[in-house]
Amino acid sequence: MIAKTIHRALAAVLLALPLAALAQAWPQKPVRIIVPYPAGGTSDILARTVSVKLGEIWGQSVVVENKPGANGNVGADFVAKSAPDGYTILLADVGAIAISPSVYTTLGFDPTKDFSPVTMVAYSPHILAVNPNLPVKSVKELIEYSKAQKGKLNYAASSVGSAPHLAGIDFAMRTGTQWAYIPYKGGAQAITDVIGGQAEVLFNGMLATYPHVKSGKLKILAVSSAERMPSIPDVPTVAESGVPGFQTGSWQGVLAPPNTPRPIVDKINADLIKVLADPAMRDKLIDQGAIVRTQTPEQMQAFIRDETARWAKVVKAANVKVE
Repeated sequence: MIAKTIHRALAAVLLALPLAALAQAWPQKPVRIIVPYPAGGTSDILARTVSVKLGEIWGQSVVVENKPGANGNVGADFVAKSAPDGYTILLADVGAIAISPSVYTTLGFDPTKDFSPVTMVAYSPHILAVNPNLPVKSVKELIEYSKAQKGKLNYAASSVGSAPHLAGIDFAMRTGTQWAYIPYKGGAQAITDVIGGQAEVLFNGMLATYPHVKSGKLKILAVSSAERMPSIPDVPTVAESGVPGFQTGSWQGVLAPPNTPRPIVDKINADLIKVLADPAMRDKLIDQGAIVRTQTPEQMQAFIRDETARWAKVVKAANVKVE
């Protein structure tokens, strides 16, 4: 209660400044980008990719800080309760944030109210990948093999209730397959165990996963985007592989604490869009498996609202809950 009162008071003081001067003066010190997942995942890779360019534009250090835990909720809660001055912002999987209200019985923040949305950054479809030793070469063969094994295959999920976890559940519900779900603290650890054979299957963000496909450590069966990815045109989508309508992925976005002055939000939005509009940056992300997706703050707010409603249906159908 005291912290919220202080934040409101600080916001009021900041808003009292001339708006143009406020945007022009910011930033006057280093900016922290909080990534609420372990290092090596999609959000972490994107944060470190854009932080260098943002630092050049702002003339200040932009530090990426990982605060993992509870499927991103620890880091998200930290930012939601941070000072609304633009010096602490969140880069996270917006899909996972939108899922949390349906999965967690107690949540210290409301994703639709306790943030100032800035912009989406990129969309990285999930890759449906398996251990190379698994005797399947397509989605159809995976479905048939999974049914024959009757729940014996292990599915590596980056936290219970995460977007990759629910992607697996959605796939299983649509195809009638059964997997044993093994939760991890992040996507990087899930990848490691599928490579090592402790688990056989995973959906995970392409940006973090595809390098392991190229090295031969993972076998790719499909991507979860609506259309084939330009960087891997020979890899089919899950939808065209016999699971019509299936589409999931990692939607990375930037959010600021609630009541962050709009001039600061607009400046971060404009500078991020500038960084992501650079052809070299776009080509780099496409090669790695991500597509630049920027939005206005209002569009991002609407996206979070729509994703929350969409995944609430899957969570309810699968009865996924975390105390």
